[in-house]
Amino acid sequence: MGMKVGYARVSTSGQNLDLQLDRLADCDRIYREKASAASAKNRPELKNALDFVREEDIFMVTKLDRLARLVVDLSNIVQRLEEKKVDLVVLDQGIDTTTIYGKLQFNILAAIGEFERGLIKERSREGRDKAKARGVKFGARPKLTTDEIQTLVQDFNSPGLSKRDLAELYGISISSVYRLYGEHSIAVSA
Repeated sequence: MGMKVGYARVSTSGQNLDLQLDRLADCDRIYREKASAASAKNRPELKNALDFVREEDIFMVTKLDRLARLVVDLSNIVQRLEEKKVDLVVLDQGIDTTTIYGKLQFNILAAIGEFERGLIKERSREGRDKAKARGVKFGARPKLTTDEIQTLVQDFNSPGLSKRDLAELYGISISSVYRLYGEHSIAVSA
């Protein structure tokens, strides 16, 4: 049998970890964190704990919200534990993947996370489709031809054309006007 590895987290430095640590007292190792759960990426001790656990270990928390607030983050953690063949025990919610019922709950959590990821992708696709219908173009614009760049460079210092006029004329941003001028002004004047 592997180790019991605990993870305790409070949201602010003013909160106390003692209650969670008492509940996780039979763990062989406990990782402690005082950080917001807004993003799993900003919690180094969680990363350390997930890196540490090995096959047959049991990863323990007191509540799911100590592990993650977003279903997507929770699903990613669950998937990582599953890949490492590490069981999850959530004391207050009665989730224990060392049992058949706990494995069912674990798989339901993973399915909910997968469903939420699918919804996010679908909403993103719908948003892109609506934007395209409004005429928004995605991806890089076609590059200017060599002749167009030469003309742009020649017109760059023309008193009758502003940089905004040049950008609109060539369908590029003002910063691209400056960039192209900087990259090609020597070649045109040579």
